[in-house]
Amino acid sequence: MKKVNVLGIDGGGTKTEVVLMDENYQVIGSAKSGPSNYQSVGIEVAKKSIKTAINQAITNSNSHHEISGICLGLAGVGRPEDVRVVENFLQEIIANLPIKWDLQPNTIIICSDSPIALVGGIGHSVGIVTMAGTGSQIFGQNSQGLTKRVGGWGYLLGDEGSGYNIAIRGLQAALKSYDGRELPTTLITDFQAYLGLTNIESLIEVIYRRGWGPTQIAALAPIVSAAADKGDKVAKKIINDAVEELSIATKIVISTLFQPHETFEVVTIGSVWKSMINFRSQFEDSIIAVAPAAKIIWPRNQPAYGAGILALKAIAM
Repeated sequence: MKKVNVLGIDGGGTKTEVVLMDENYQVIGSAKSGPSNYQSVGIEVAKKSIKTAINQAITNSNSHHEISGICLGLAGVGRPEDVRVVENFLQEIIANLPIKWDLQPNTIIICSDSPIALVGGIGHSVGIVTMAGTGSQIFGQNSQGLTKRVGGWGYLLGDEGSGYNIAIRGLQAALKSYDGRELPTTLITDFQAYLGLTNIESLIEVIYRRGWGPTQIAALAPIVSAAADKGDKVAKKIINDAVEELSIATKIVISTLFQPHETFEVVTIGSVWKSMINFRSQFEDSIIAVAPAAKIIWPRNQPAYGAGILALKAIAM
């Protein structure tokens, strides 16, 4: 009987992860490489990252494998035109890799990073994933196959409850307080100490002249959380608002997809859940209040593993 092997790929704005999986859902090879969100890094960089990670995952398996299925879940792939772009450069990648392929049109899956995060985190496709890292997005699917997405509009247009959103609001609050437009807050001295600044005005040099992007700014979110935990009212409001935004968005997905007393899981994925003090427990209390049968869980597996599951499911259909 022919062995079945698939590739599960998770591509984002900072890294690409690939798993090589057999028909028993066992990972037999894996690799990481650079960013592959083509919207932010361009098609050529995305192609190189994906190609490098696939090649390395095969190499790390210490054996030659025929690939029967592939699922590529990419950040920034939310529209049909995005899928077509990825289809084109994925075909180039496949044609230029010294790998034996046995792919059919139905065993090549291209989607956003939401479905693979859901399947990887929960283990199947029914439930909700609430992602809060540098950015934020909520995605769910019910047993009838109906899906709902809320958020994911990027740091300029949305991403409420994300690390970036928490950090930028903290920075803005510190500057407003310095001006006298906001209540006194320890965030002024907290940011100064963390960044080694002589005064808060030096934020101009850090953020603008050094060209800090969303990822670097988002890394400052734990400072806001620490200040809130120590009782700073300004920081506490920022954190409470972030929890509320994620709760509201998740509740919209719940009300769209599930019945009031239906049992389902909500998986929380992203750095915010682990780095914010009491953040997740506040979110859990808010969700359970409206969906008592819901269960808030940590991810069981990574999104790339979820992509591998989806690829295997496609072969079985």
